[in-house]
Amino acid sequence: MKLSEKDSAHSKESDLVKEKLDWSCLLLVASFVGAFGSSFLYGYNLSVVNAPTPYIKAFYNESWERRHGHPIDPDTLTLLWSVTVSIFAIGGLVGTLMVKLIGKVLGRKYTLLVNNGFAISAALLMACSLQAGAFEMLIVGRFIMGVDGGISLSVLPMYLNEISPKEIRGALGQVTAIFICIGVFTGQLLGLPELLGKESTWPYLFGVIAVPALVQLVSLPFLPESPRFLLFEKHDQAGAEKAFQTFLGKADVSREVEEVLAESRVQRNIQLVSVLELLRSPFVRWQVITVIVTMACYQLCGLNAIWFYTNSIFGKAGISPEMIPYITLSTGGIETLAAIFSGLVIERLGRRPLLIGGFGLMALFFGIITITLTFQDHAPWIPYLSIVCILAIIASFCSGPGGIPFILTGEFFQQSQRPAAFIIAGTVNWLSNFAVGLLFPFIQKSLDTYCFLVFATICLTGAVYFYFVLPETKNRTFAEISQAFAKRNKAIPPEENTNSAASDAKVTRKPEPDPASTLDNYTKNGIV
Repeated sequence: MKLSEKDSAHSKESDLVKEKLDWSCLLLVASFVGAFGSSFLYGYNLSVVNAPTPYIKAFYNESWERRHGHPIDPDTLTLLWSVTVSIFAIGGLVGTLMVKLIGKVLGRKYTLLVNNGFAISAALLMACSLQAGAFEMLIVGRFIMGVDGGISLSVLPMYLNEISPKEIRGALGQVTAIFICIGVFTGQLLGLPELLGKESTWPYLFGVIAVPALVQLVSLPFLPESPRFLLFEKHDQAGAEKAFQTFLGKADVSREVEEVLAESRVQRNIQLVSVLELLRSPFVRWQVITVIVTMACYQLCGLNAIWFYTNSIFGKAGISPEMIPYITLSTGGIETLAAIFSGLVIERLGRRPLLIGGFGLMALFFGIITITLTFQDHAPWIPYLSIVCILAIIASFCSGPGGIPFILTGEFFQQSQRPAAFIIAGTVNWLSNFAVGLLFPFIQKSLDTYCFLVFATICLTGAVYFYFVLPETKNRTFAEISQAFAKRNKAIPPEENTNSAASDAKVTRKPEPDPASTLDNYTKNGIV
């Protein structure tokens, strides 16, 4: 008994060593460089417009008066500002729809490299808009930056998903969310009056966008392409093996290559699937529905509403207006810490508990904050409870719902379906983003503090859906995840049937098959 316990402990220790070896230096460099020039910029552009809002509106007014000889109408100014903020989401949708075409020609790595051209041109347009006296440059720059975000939020998760071993796929995928949070925090930090949040320096806030893009532009060429892309779409097995060796930092990558080849054999005669084909396919129906629900909940869960109320809640708690920007930094810090926590525990706890728990806790704290905001004038300590609820909602979001949707979209689908799946996910993401920006002011105006009950309902609905529908994808291959959905879809993909039938035919042609090779055949074709 003692010997078996020792063997078990030794086995666990070797598994731990194996897991640690999967984290090679180049794998980390690829994820950090990829995320710094992609998801970091998305997060940065979400928060960077908040601090210089009054200076940008003054610039719009001055430009209008210089051209037309009279100040701008308040309604026109509101419209222009709304367009400036929301056009980022329109650009994101356009970028998402471009992904499949660009990705097929250039691959994952080179799509990210070309995408830096959008970021650099947008940074130059926005940074030079004040000097040129043309507010249109700022609006066009925001649109181009949206295109950059749409491409990067589709291609980066695909790239990270395809270069990582299944044992750490979730943790590496969470790097996308971590860098979004770091981007939001950096935008808040640089927007402080002591740094770039002044009337004379606000254009530099947008010029900073070029720095991460340039870092990625000079670093990424030295890293390999996605080995899955090389094997599936370029049919370059030698290149794929070399890429795996580089990323994993070991010579023997036979297990990883065999896993990809097994998927390749199943999908040998399948071309890239279109969005329409993916939507019509009965074999991935519940995967598509789950991705749509996940992305819709990701945007409609009410985090944007929290930003709307933050300043007024902090003011009610007795914090002076001059100190509020510094206190707001705590929200960005909480976001980042929660995302890092999620990255550390995702491979231990799994995707399901973090996603269900995150949305469940958000629903709970939205209910509490509705009560505290309704009765905040009844006692001096109630606004402080509202602040705690705000931080708890942000932490709940970033610990699961903030990053896992991007990971699941990459895990649910086979290689031929993945680009179309990310187009669907990105479209839902950006349309939901635009809808929240458009409809939230009206919801807030009609429901006031009770608007949080709408978001609590959405979060609770999402948590219940994931509890009943979402399988755990931790440490599973893409083929195993597809099989987990097969029962719910009530359909087995035809390529797997064909493969199994061919295997059976081979067996029946041999009068006396060798038992070992027969078992080999069955194992490879997923029958055992």
